Amino acid sequence: MSHALYLLDPDPVPAWAPFAGARPLCELRAGAHLIRERWETFVGAETAAIFALPHLAGFAEAGVPLVAARRPVPGPAVIGSSTFAPRGLAPALPGGAFRLTSGGVTVGWGVGPGATWAGPQPHAAAIEVPGVVLHGVFDLVPALERLLPDDLRALLGDSDPLPAGSTVLGDPAAIALRDAAVEPGVVFDVRNGPVVLESGAEVRAGARLEGPLWIGANAHVLGGPVRASALGPRTNARGELSNCVFLGYANKAHDGFVGHCVIGRWANLGAGTITSNLKNTYGRVRLEIAGTRLETGLQFLGSLIGDHAKTAIGTLLGTGTVIGTGANVFDDVRPPKYVAPFAWGGAGGGRMTRDGFLTIAGRVLPRRDVVVDDATRAMLERIYDWATR
Repeated sequence: MSHALYLLDPDPVPAWAPFAGARPLCELRAGAHLIRERWETFVGAETAAIFALPHLAGFAEAGVPLVAARRPVPGPAVIGSSTFAPRGLAPALPGGAFRLTSGGVTVGWGVGPGATWAGPQPHAAAIEVPGVVLHGVFDLVPALERLLPDDLRALLGDSDPLPAGSTVLGDPAAIALRDAAVEPGVVFDVRNGPVVLESGAEVRAGARLEGPLWIGANAHVLGGPVRASALGPRTNARGELSNCVFLGYANKAHDGFVGHCVIGRWANLGAGTITSNLKNTYGRVRLEIAGTRLETGLQFLGSLIGDHAKTAIGTLLGTGTVIGTGANVFDDVRPPKYVAPFAWGGAGGGRMTRDGFLTIAGRVLPRRDVVVDDATRAMLERIYDWATR
């Protein structure tokens, strides 16, 4: 029996800053794949709808399925949590109601033919499934270590030949190039994991690619060491990168260390932006989000940078900094640990106007061949209004 797939976002609690309210959370990247993509592989079906906050209905981004307010779902169907990254394929699913659990945590529900799912089913039979339970955006960083190596091994196989002038440390079979352009002088270090370059990716001379590493379609690595990261499509990256998740369409085209970070779409890191990813005490990193303190349990954690956020040249980001959607950080070399959505300056309490935000987006998106049509503009307006309400 085949099941339709629906994905359910959680309530917008501080742990999901800076992306809660700015995008469906299943569109975050866990390993080399979006959470939604992982669920689609797991269930063997494309997503019929994403249930998210009402203002995200009709979310306009290429490749994203229908986004709508939560509603009853007719069976047979699986309703997966956007806070869970499945691994592999689902086991045989029963014809009636069931719960999917991972480590005892409920991560999804199932409903059979002729029945309707309208909410959690705590008494349905539990089926344990493999994957990573995510408690907040910060968990996407350790999820790289758990998910990325297997993701890459599954992508190995057919590959274009390595270009002349490349240096390989380790087994060349752990490299996959798919219509990617690599200049002479690039070092591939696959002793700790594979390196995969998707179609249209470009790597400039002087780059050192250390696996496990995934470079998405049409991403550009402009130089420097890049290791243990997932760079989403159309990302520009230069300088030292370590253990980072880039959703895609972001710009870090200059030098500056960025480590153990999650970087949203359309973010731009100014030249010399540097993140700290380890406290001087070597202790666990605590986040402070709009007055709420969160213990991450992580020793290594850099910055969580929202969609459309920007930093000025020479910006120094402390361990566990959170920069909200659309924030423009420029009035302090070292901004506060929490920068609110659509902040103008970062430390002074100013706020970008809605028209100002839309004007900037209208200049930025076409640089990556994305048209700011009426649907996109309306979506950006709703995100701004929700975040600044």
